Amino acid sequence: MIPMKHGYTNNTMGDGAVVEKQYAGPDAALRREREYAVLCELQGRLPVPPVRGLVAGTLRLGFVPGKPGQELLDAEYAEAVLMSCGRILGRIHSTEIIGLPKTSPGDVLVHGDFGPNNLLLDPETFAVTGVVDWEFAHYGDPLDDLAWCEWIVRMHHPEQAHALPAFFDAYPGDVPAWPARQAAMVARCKQLQDFCERWTPDGPAVTLWKARTTTTAAWTA
Repeated sequence: MIPMKHGYTNNTMGDGAVVEKQYAGPDAALRREREYAVLCELQGRLPVPPVRGLVAGTLRLGFVPGKPGQELLDAEYAEAVLMSCGRILGRIHSTEIIGLPKTSPGDVLVHGDFGPNNLLLDPETFAVTGVVDWEFAHYGDPLDDLAWCEWIVRMHHPEQAHALPAFFDAYPGDVPAWPARQAAMVARCKQLQDFCERWTPDGPAVTLWKARTTTTAAWTA
């Protein structure tokens, strides 16, 4: 097996048929169990990787064909990719599962790290072939996913931010105004800063997320 492209927090390896994911950092066991449970419930309901098992702390998944969304985004297909993001996010938010607790009647299934970086797409039709990395999934406010997808584009693909209206137009639900989206982005940056602080106190990742929080707070619509 060889390391999979675009892996960041965890150790993800693949051989073209099977993908193995070993979790690192704070709450690794909790995140592993959550992703396994969510993926098991979503089989056949959303385009997610087939679950092959959970063995000795390693999540085994079937290989999913498709091109990583961020690569297509940077290949000048931003509008098509972001339209697909909006459509699949609507499907995620309308899907019910029983393995995660709800705290409010208005809660929806939130991916928790949603963006083109966690989508695989058919490079010709831009249909989503796989939604990956469900370890932060929870029931909550749909704003969380909407804001984070926008953050991914603004932070990592700023030259494609002009296409963000395609994402919001394709999403079937209400889209909160910019102040609410920005506040959600800042809150998530602070959560990830805390995650890194618990992993490696005062490490370079903490410094990085502090800087990203400051940058995000300074953005304008």
